[in-house]
Amino acid sequence: MARIKPQALLLQSKKKKGPTRISITAIITCNLVVILVLFSLFATYKYCYQRANKQLEATLNTYEDIDAFGNRKKADLPSFAIINTSKGSITVELNKEASPETVDKFLDLCEKGHFKGMLFHRVIKNYVIQGGDQGHGAAEDWTLKGKSQNQLSTSPKHEAFMLGTSKTKRSNDHFELFITTAPIPDLSDKLIVFGRVVKGEDVVQEIEEVDTDEHYRPKSPLGIINVELTHQT
Repeated sequence: MARIKPQALLLQSKKKKGPTRISITAIITCNLVVILVLFSLFATYKYCYQRANKQLEATLNTYEDIDAFGNRKKADLPSFAIINTSKGSITVELNKEASPETVDKFLDLCEKGHFKGMLFHRVIKNYVIQGGDQGHGAAEDWTLKGKSQNQLSTSPKHEAFMLGTSKTKRSNDHFELFITTAPIPDLSDKLIVFGRVVKGEDVVQEIEEVDTDEHYRPKSPLGIINVELTHQT
C-alpha cells in the first residue's frame, strides 16, 4: 500500500470545504424580518383591542341610556313638541321633571302618529281649547261651575297657555289635549299639566276666536295636522 506523503496530505486538507459561514447581511435581514413580524402582530393586537373597547363602551352607553323599565333617560327625550294645526304651529316645552309618565306617554303617541288629524272639539273663549276624547270631560265640568277668575293661585298650573291632559284614567289609546287660554283657578284639580306654550300664542288665540255652537263645539272643522318632536326650538 502506497504511503501518502505529508505534502500530499496538506494539499488534500486545503481542498476540503470548511463549515459554511453566515454572513452579517443575512443575520441583519433575518432580524429585520422577525422585528417586522412582531411589529405587525403588535399592531394587529392593538387595533383589535381598541375596537373591542369601543364596542364595549358603545354597548355600556346604550344600557346606561335605558333604565330597568326600558325607557330612555329624561335627558335623551325631546324637550319640545311642535303642534301643527290648521291655523298655524304651536310650540310647547315639555315638563319632563314634573310629569315624566305623562310626557313619556305623549311622546310615544306622537311617534305613533296618534294626534294626526285630531280635532279640537271644544273651544271656550278666554278659557281652554280641547282635543281628543269627545266624552264628558274636564272642560265641560268647568263650564258647569262657571269661569270665575277670583283668587287665582300663583301656581304655574293656573297660568294661560299651559298644556295638559285629563287626570281621568283611560285606555292607552286615549289622550286628551288641553291648552289653556286664560288662568284657571281649579286647573290642577282636573288636569295633569305637562307643558307650556313657548311659541305660537297668537295661533292659540286665533283658535279660541272661532265660531262655536252652544256646546262650545267649533262650527267648522279645526284640528291638528301632525306633531313634530325636537330637542330645541
